[in-house]
Order: sequence, then C-alpha cells, then structure tokens
Amino acid sequence: MNTEAAVPERDRSSAADEAEPEERSRSVVLRAALARSVPLWWAEWRRTILLALAAVAALLLVSTFVVQPFQVPSGSMEGTLRIGDRVLVDKLAYRFGGTPRRGDVIVFDGEGSFTQGGGTDFVKRVIGVGGDRVTCCDPQGRLLVNGHPLEETYLYPGDTPSRVPFDIVVPDGRLWVMGDHRDDSRDSRDHLGDPGGGTVPVGKVIGRAFAIGWPVGHWTRLRRPAAFAAIPAPAGAHG
Repeated sequence: MNTEAAVPERDRSSAADEAEPEERSRSVVLRAALARSVPLWWAEWRRTILLALAAVAALLLVSTFVVQPFQVPSGSMEGTLRIGDRVLVDKLAYRFGGTPRRGDVIVFDGEGSFTQGGGTDFVKRVIGVGGDRVTCCDPQGRLLVNGHPLEETYLYPGDTPSRVPFDIVVPDGRLWVMGDHRDDSRDSRDHLGDPGGGTVPVGKVIGRAFAIGWPVGHWTRLRRPAAFAAIPAPAGAHG
C-alpha cells in the first residue's frame, strides 16, 4: 500500500489559479511598456508615412517600366528642346509590336553606334526607318526621303537641313536620326564611317519623348510633324 500522502485535487487547482492573475498582470505590464516605447510621432504620422512610401514605390515602378524623365544635355535639338529641359519618355511606345516612326523624337542608347564604349543616352529625331533611302540634298537644299522632299519646319532658325552630303539606304531594324539644330548636332551624319553606317538599332531605343515636363513654362507636347505623313513607302531595293 502506498503510504505517501496524496495532495488533494482542490489544492493543486487552487495553486494554478493563484498563478494566473500574476501572469496576466505581467502581460499587461509588458504591453504597456511596449506602447510607451513606440514614439508618439510614429503613432500620429504612421498612415501618412506609409502612404508616402507607397507613392514612392509606385513612382519608381512607373519610371522603370512606363514613363521616365530624361534631361536634355545639349543644344542639338534646339529649338524643339532646350538644354536642361526634361522630356517625358514613353518606354512602352515601341513595345508589343510598336516601332519608331519617321518624325518621332526618341531617346536611345548610343553604345555600338554613336559611341564605342560606355553607353550614353541620346535624344534625336527619326528621319528614316528600315528600307528608307535618305539623301542630302535636292537643288532646293532639302532632304529627300524615298525621293520625296522633306519640309522641315522644326529646324533651328537659320540652319540648313545638312551641310554634309550623304545618300544612304537605312538597313532593316535600324534608324537614321538627326538633331533639329543641324549646325550643332552630332548625329547619324557624323557616324557614316562607324559600324552601322550612322544608323541606330531599333533595339537600342529606350522610348519616345512625348512631352516636355520641365520647366513648367516650357511644357509642350512633342507631336510628329505633319510633313512626314507625305513620305511614300520605300520602293524597290533603294527606296
């Protein structure tokens, strides 16, 4: 027979019950301490800060994949774009089957065409696309695209379409680009002897500049000049 005295069940329950209020008290004290450790400013500004962070994240996503601002570094596109202007570039303009068109103002990576090391972004106007024959110049001093004279009303005042004669057929998948300030633009004409003959691969185009976003006083939509609509499609091997 077990002679060891048994502890009554009610005594064991009573001891456990006495411990519960003590545990609850410690929990309340701990929560109160945590609450006191949260800065008052965070409690007041938490919602605003979180919304601001969400807005910044959304802006970064848009800038990376949809619209990105670029600062114009030179006067090569005057008087359309001035030094310091920030153009808004649609990075989806040529995705999903879209391709650059004559007259578009584009931003592109010039590595391998305009520069041979350390890619640099350039902004120029598309004059000819794959298959086009671009020639300088007719007796009136105008560029010819597929034999059609181009009336370039956007040129910087006093500039001629080109002081450098050239005659090129743009390879498929490439672009012939020029600045609007022809006398102050290093463009396709200056790279005729480089790989690609001065043309830029379509795959290097970052996007289409569709507006000047800054400064506010110079805000302008960049539209495709109407003169390009009259250019005929290339005909035959030489446009």
